Amino acid sequence: MSIDYALHAHIATITINRPDTRNSLDMEHFRDLAQAWADFRDDDGAWVAVVTGVGPDFCTGADLKKFIPELTGDLPKPDCWDALDAIHAVLHRFPVYKPIIAAVNGTCVAGGFEMLGCTDIRVAVPEARFALMEPKRGLFAGGGSTVRLPRQIPYALAMELLLTADMVDAPRALAMGLLNQVVPGERLMDTAYDYAQRIAANAPLAVYATKRSAVEGLTLDLEAAYDNETRHSDRVFATEDAKEGPRAFTEKRPPRWQAR
Repeated sequence: MSIDYALHAHIATITINRPDTRNSLDMEHFRDLAQAWADFRDDDGAWVAVVTGVGPDFCTGADLKKFIPELTGDLPKPDCWDALDAIHAVLHRFPVYKPIIAAVNGTCVAGGFEMLGCTDIRVAVPEARFALMEPKRGLFAGGGSTVRLPRQIPYALAMELLLTADMVDAPRALAMGLLNQVVPGERLMDTAYDYAQRIAANAPLAVYATKRSAVEGLTLDLEAAYDNETRHSDRVFATEDAKEGPRAFTEKRPPRWQAR
């Protein structure tokens, strides 16, 4: 059981491969998932990521049978454990300005749901289920969802998810605006990779700047957000790729992006 990382044609695939635990994570695998995100963030050859799971679950958050005993000292902590690993694994307080696509193959709850909120495009199978169930367990969803979710979908729908802690199915999640598409299981990865390939065909620095401007703008007032957008725009127009794109268009050929 592992966190698998693969890179092909500028697209990184991160797979939570722990079906025996419903793709829940103990300390070791929180650490490994955080490392996979760091590898993606820091690899200049990785332009887009697709994250998915193995089996009937996408990610069900912390492995309560192992993670909590490790946390409380009933089980030994793994070597090199850092308390930030669990937060960074679900992308909380760990900004990645490259595009991330979620291919939700099944149940997406707790930490899995919190990670979903940090992805940019979300495709799910009809069998997928979604919830922030922490209040049903006397716990708190501290991975950013109480801040992020009301900014991503209508307030009343966000509060329905946060306060009832009820499970919603994929069609309901789509109607809420939580997902981009719901597709049959046999089309899930093809659909996710189609998004990834369409994004990877664009100039990577322009894509990164676009995402960063959009994400940062959510925390700024309107004038500050416009100023921030201008800074990103200026940096993009100063790149070699900003020269290559119009040149390729004029010469009627595909652009050759250099990411510089």
